[in-house]
Amino acid sequence: MRDAGASSAPPLVEVDGLKMYFPITSGLLRRRTGDVKAVDDVSFTIAAGETLGLVGESGCGKSTCGRAILRLYTPTAGRVRIDGHAVSEASPAELRRLRPMMQMVFQDPQASLNPRMTVAAIIGEPLEEHTTLTRAEKLDRIYSLMDAVGLNRAFANRYPHEFSGGQRQRIGIARALALNPKFIVCDEPIAALDVSIQAQVVNLLEDLQAQFGLTYLFISHDLSMVRHIANRVAVMYLGRIVELAPRDDLYGRPQHPYTQALLSAVPEPDPRIEATRRRIILKGDVPSPARPPAGCAFSTRCPQVMDICRAERPALTQIAPGHLAACHLHRPTTATAGRTGGIEAPRTGTPEQTQQGETA
Repeated sequence: MRDAGASSAPPLVEVDGLKMYFPITSGLLRRRTGDVKAVDDVSFTIAAGETLGLVGESGCGKSTCGRAILRLYTPTAGRVRIDGHAVSEASPAELRRLRPMMQMVFQDPQASLNPRMTVAAIIGEPLEEHTTLTRAEKLDRIYSLMDAVGLNRAFANRYPHEFSGGQRQRIGIARALALNPKFIVCDEPIAALDVSIQAQVVNLLEDLQAQFGLTYLFISHDLSMVRHIANRVAVMYLGRIVELAPRDDLYGRPQHPYTQALLSAVPEPDPRIEATRRRIILKGDVPSPARPPAGCAFSTRCPQVMDICRAERPALTQIAPGHLAACHLHRPTTATAGRTGGIEAPRTGTPEQTQQGETA
């Protein structure tokens, strides 16, 4: 099912009702007693050549969602189609045939690279597995990939420990590009890097996207960097998408209380504006994904919670052209719904308009 916030271009990636549950077992017989609902009914599309940013707190299910889309995890339920191929239903043989068109850039470049392999061997490994190129052709391809990501060809016989974090991430990006993929999941590719290097890697990803026509799912908790690279942004909370919108709409007019709280925490470069900003302080802990709330997942921390929020899970619905949110504040019946604790009428402005220290 295509989401209403998608680009007008045909979708390259279609995710419909994706669920990824991990079993909880106990006792000597390891009987299943419950599930950790890491990803719970997620749907979106990504157009060819687009970058969709996926943001949220640590532990909200962003990385698990990316891995399930690529079938590094086998989804519990839901459908994933990439370039018309049913990835979620593919057999092992079919999946191997589809691997070249979908790749991943991992968060930790040191952990994702084999320390016993040289740069040339790391970048060339996908070519060994999926192509019949000659040795000379593989070497030419490896050198061209090193050029594309800004690595000196003279480094081809060096090992990962001889490089900086940014250089190691460039090696990982070159490996992901080896088979000319159409879709790449970037799983927090800058989180383990120095701040001075992060912008270089993001700029490299943008240049490669323009050069090779790539489509990205860019997973990150760095909202400033996501604003720089993404065309649209999806906000995730406790395994569910709570808001999905074009970048400028989401950053300029956030509609979900959780998105407003996230954006209020982003530092403002101008100290005069920063001094006058009002932060939204959320109190309480994120609920356990093994026992999510019955209604809205954010109801335990939301400063604008209503009775209906604790009883009924809101659907992700369109509230403006291309802008979707899963919040009862935007239901037509909200005006008559019972509010708790004297909460004011719903506010849909920017986080700066929200008072300091609001509590759930």
